[in-house]
Amino acid sequence: MRAILVAEAQRFANTVIWSWEGWCAAWATEKTLRQWTLVNVVSAALAFSLDLTAAERGIILALGLLVLAAELMNTGLEEAIDYISGEDHPRAKKAKDCGSAAVALTAIAGGVAWAVILIG
Repeated sequence: MRAILVAEAQRFANTVIWSWEGWCAAWATEKTLRQWTLVNVVSAALAFSLDLTAAERGIILALGLLVLAAELMNTGLEEAIDYISGEDHPRAKKAKDCGSAAVALTAIAGGVAWAVILIG
């Protein structure tokens, strides 16, 4: 049992390390990740400075993190497509555009949440 716990702890540690390495790699090359991070810092500061319920605050913070997750997935998708094929191809463009649209939709979801909370 102890060996299983040690192995799982090591696996978890590796996951944390690889996730951090992915974040750092994307941070170093992706201006949009840095921009969305700044938007999230401002959004979180507003969420904690305004008189919001815990649920409202949680929704705002969670949606902000989802925007960052979508941006990271989009970055991974673009990197994989560029690695597989350096040439312009309609299918590669479609895949990249869909990844970008996913980021846009998550950002819109965050904006909608803010609008509903502030108006409602």
